[in-house]
Amino acid sequence: MCAQRLIDPLDGILARAQAGAATVIPLPRTADEWQGWRPRVMAKVRAALGPWPEQVPLAAEEAERQDAGDHWRIKVLYDSDAFTTVPAWLLVPKGLREGERRPALFCAHGHGRGKDELVGVFDPALSAEERRRLEQRTRLNNLDYARLFARRGYVCFVPDWRGFGERQAPAPWVRRGRDACNVLAMAYGYLGFQLLALDIWDAMRGIDYLLARPEVDPERLGCVGLSFGGTMTTYLTALDERIKAADIVCYLSTVRDDALGMRGRANFCGTQFLRDLLTFGDISSIAGLIAPRPLMAESGEQDDCFILEDAQRCYREVQQVYAAAGAADRLQQEVFPGAHGFSGRLAFDFFARWLGPVRAGPS
Repeated sequence: MCAQRLIDPLDGILARAQAGAATVIPLPRTADEWQGWRPRVMAKVRAALGPWPEQVPLAAEEAERQDAGDHWRIKVLYDSDAFTTVPAWLLVPKGLREGERRPALFCAHGHGRGKDELVGVFDPALSAEERRRLEQRTRLNNLDYARLFARRGYVCFVPDWRGFGERQAPAPWVRRGRDACNVLAMAYGYLGFQLLALDIWDAMRGIDYLLARPEVDPERLGCVGLSFGGTMTTYLTALDERIKAADIVCYLSTVRDDALGMRGRANFCGTQFLRDLLTFGDISSIAGLIAPRPLMAESGEQDDCFILEDAQRCYREVQQVYAAAGAADRLQQEVFPGAHGFSGRLAFDFFARWLGPVRAGPS
């Protein structure tokens, strides 16, 4: 007779994860270990992401320009692959001197209203009550962080990820409460792609556009994102070394201990999913690839999405990698007394330190 029956699928998942733990690449503790660890993990990540789509000319255009007071809000369209056009907001501070190049921030949105949320734009069709509710939520959690950075003099770029904003999945696909992230992930999977990889590709092509702008200093690019935007900040910064500093907001966590260890939590979706991750590491392995570049991690004490205890566990693992890389002084954490949102209490000084000062234009 079999010693153990695993009828519950989660029981089987947990057992398989435990049995496969021996394949995980240990986090480095010394400089020599880090030198060998980084290329091994990077190769695993690239293989797990699967193929990139074909590269095509961006064919970028400014679709509209809006006066947002102290900055210009410009709608940009660009082609990231042969079958994809990406809409994005570009925020350019007013008051730039002729020939001046500013530091830029690639701002990644999370689950929510897409790029509009980060720049303070609301659908004019909303009722007065709904708009009031969304504006209050934005203020409480600083969800318009691209606008906040633009007001401090940064050029900011915010694309819609696949499935959000202007790129929402068709309504019939998400009938009866189906998760649009999961549906899109499966649809792209039929074609041989991972949704996370396609979003990263869209971001990399967006960086191609952003760094070619005459207002941008290509040597002073940062990245910031909340929640799923933190996912994108983590993976994008790990894979694209044009990003010089990053702020991961309310995302650092573990898959093995949080999503699997806490039964029923399952804090993941098709758009944040990396195939094979637990066969070689965890989220700390991805964030650790950013070393030795400057990295900040924000976590909310009251965050009920990426809970603090698990975020701290992941942060300690990232600390170990940064110490091995000789870059412990380039890693910073803020634990703020709030919920799932962007704090900003330390982030503005963090980017000013690592991307250089910004001469803000007139308010």
